[in-house]
Amino acid sequence: MPHRSEPVIAKKGPYIVELEAGKTYYWCSCGRSETQPFCDGSHKGTNFEPVKVEVDETKKMGLCGCKHTKNAPRCDREHSKL
Repeated sequence: MPHRSEPVIAKKGPYIVELEAGKTYYWCSCGRSETQPFCDGSHKGTNFEPVKVEVDETKKMGLCGCKHTKNAPRCDREHSKL
């Protein structure tokens, strides 16, 4: 039986992370990962998929923690409505 279709709110706010240029990351969209904000495969058996993240230059970015963003994987402050 698959998990519910709503994501788990991992954090009511963004994860501020430094992303390195040339490296591939996978943002957790289900909220179940133990390695937030990144995917650890915990979405298996759900209808969620990780979101691929790559940047052209090393920089800090606010990745969504509530998993309700409409601009995945970036935080769009949707957590303030939850």
